[in-house]
Amino acid sequence: MLEELKKEIEEAENRLEELRVSLDILQKEKEIKELEELTLGAGFWDEREEAQKVLQRVNYLKERIKIFTQLANQFEDMKILWELGMEENDESVEGEVMGQLKGWMKELSSLELEVLLSGPYDSHSAIIALHAGAGGTEAQDWVSMLMRMYTRYCERAGYKVEVMDYLAGDEAGVKSVTLGIEGINAYGYLKSEKGVHRLVRISPFDTNGRRHTSFASVDVLPQVEYDDEVEIDPDDLRVDTYRSSGKGGQHLNKTDSAVRITHLPTGIVVQCQDERSQHSNRDKAMRLLRAQLLQRKLQDQEKELAELRGDQQEIGWGSQIRSYVFQPYRLIKDHRTGAEMGNIEAVMDGELDSFIAAYLQKYRRRD
Repeated sequence: MLEELKKEIEEAENRLEELRVSLDILQKEKEIKELEELTLGAGFWDEREEAQKVLQRVNYLKERIKIFTQLANQFEDMKILWELGMEENDESVEGEVMGQLKGWMKELSSLELEVLLSGPYDSHSAIIALHAGAGGTEAQDWVSMLMRMYTRYCERAGYKVEVMDYLAGDEAGVKSVTLGIEGINAYGYLKSEKGVHRLVRISPFDTNGRRHTSFASVDVLPQVEYDDEVEIDPDDLRVDTYRSSGKGGQHLNKTDSAVRITHLPTGIVVQCQDERSQHSNRDKAMRLLRAQLLQRKLQDQEKELAELRGDQQEIGWGSQIRSYVFQPYRLIKDHRTGAEMGNIEAVMDGELDSFIAAYLQKYRRRD
C-alpha cells in the first residue's frame, strides 16, 4: 500500500517545484533586499504614501515566501515519514501520510490559485454592488441570497465585510446593497463574480407553486488604496444631503445624514445612507466614487489594449455569467468556464473556490 503512495508523493513534489518556479522565490528575495535598502535611505519618509507602498510590498512578499517555505518544509516531513515507512515496511504510517497529504494539497492549491492573480489591482480590497433585476419580490429575495453567499465566502476567506449602502425590498429581500470587502487579494478573487446571476426555482412567494426565473446584477470594483491612483478635483463634485430612508421608529434617521455625490465630468453618481453620521456617509461615498473612477480608468485602458491587439472582446456588462437552478434539477453552472456543481447548498453557503479557480485559470492575464 505504501508503494501506491509513491505516485501521489511524486505528483505533489512536481507541483511544489512548479509553484516554486511560478512564484520566482529568488527574485522575490532579491526585491525584498532592494526595497529594505531603500527604507534605510535618507528622506524615505518624506513621501509618506510612497513609503507605505514600499512597506506593504515588502510585507506582502515576505508573507508569500513564508507560506511557500512552510509548505515546502511540511512536504519534506511527509516525504521522510513515507520513506521511513517504505524502508521498514511499516504500513501503519500510510493513514498518517495520506491525512497530512490531503490537507497539504488543499493549501498548495490555494497558493497555486494566488499565482494566477497578476492584475495591477488584484491585491486590493474590493467593493461588491448587488442590484435586483426585474421580478419584484422574487428578484429582491435573490439579492439577499447572493448577499449571504458572498458574506459567507468572505468569512471563510478571512475578509472583513462592511455594508456601505443598503436599500431594503418592498416586502422582502433587498433591492440593492453595496459591500466593502477588506483583505489582501479580495478584488483578485471576487472579480470573477461580475455580471448577471440567474436563479431558477419554485418561488416561495407564489401561492400556486410555479417556477420563476430571477436575475440580479453583481458589480465588483477594486478599492482605491492611495489617493494618487485616481485624481478627483473637488470642483468637479456636487454633494447633496438628504434624510436617509428607514423602517421607522427609533431607527429612523431624523437628520439629513445621507449623502449623494455626483462627479460632474463623468456623470457618475454614488450615495451612502447606512451610517448615522453625515461625515461617515460622505467618507464611504468618496470610497465608492474613487472605486468607480478607477474601474472606468481600467475599462478605458483595456479597450485601448484590445484595439491595439485586435482582440474580439466577450460581452461583459449585463451578460449572464452563471445560472443557479434549484428546480426541476439542482445545478449551478458558470457559462464562461463550464464549471458546475450540483451541491447548491454548499455554493449558497459561500463555497465559490471551484468557480473562482476555473475563471482565473481560463482568463489568466497574458502580459
